[in-house]
This record gives sequence, C-alpha cells and structure tokens, in this order.
Amino acid sequence: MCWTNVFCHDVFVAVSSIACLAGLTLLWNHSPSNDEAEETERILFRMSFSYWLVYCIAFAVQKLLIPDWENAIATLRLTTALSYLLTFSCILCLPLHKFAVHEVEE
Repeated sequence: MCWTNVFCHDVFVAVSSIACLAGLTLLWNHSPSNDEAEETERILFRMSFSYWLVYCIAFAVQKLLIPDWENAIATLRLTTALSYLLTFSCILCLPLHKFAVHEVEE
C-alpha cells in the first residue's frame, strides 16, 4: 500500500506539471486588459501555476538525484517547501482579491 501511494503521488505531480504548462500557455496568450482587477487575477493565476511548476520540477529532480548529494537534496527540499507554501498563498489570495474587488464595487 505504501508503494502505491508513492507511485500515485509521483503520477499526480507529473500530470499536474503538464497541466501547469498548459495553464501557463493559455494565460500568456491572452492580451492585457484595461481592467485592473482582471489583470491582477491573471497575475495571481500565473504565479500559482509558476510556483506549482517549480514545486513539480524540484520534486522530480529530488527523486532523480543520488541520495549521497545531501546539500543538493536539502536545497531541493527547501525549494519544494517554499514553492508549495507560495502556491497555497496565491490560491488563497484569489478569492480574497475577488471579495475585496466586490466590496469596492458595492
């Protein structure tokens, strides 16, 4: 059961990295708008996709590195933790920003 969970997490990270690349491509193709709130939302989405992509890449490199490279693995663990927290904060900021814009409009 433990190996199944590890394998499922690896597959989830691989699929989500592909989804991040697709999301970033969709977000970069849009033309900039004059609406400041919409542009801020787009920036928050870009940031969350970018941070999650950094997490996926650091996680994959961490799995591929030789366990003897303790300094590199420690740095990658720190990178994965920070990018995970930054992704969470960007995702948390999206509804808060929507709420703040909605309050200003009323």
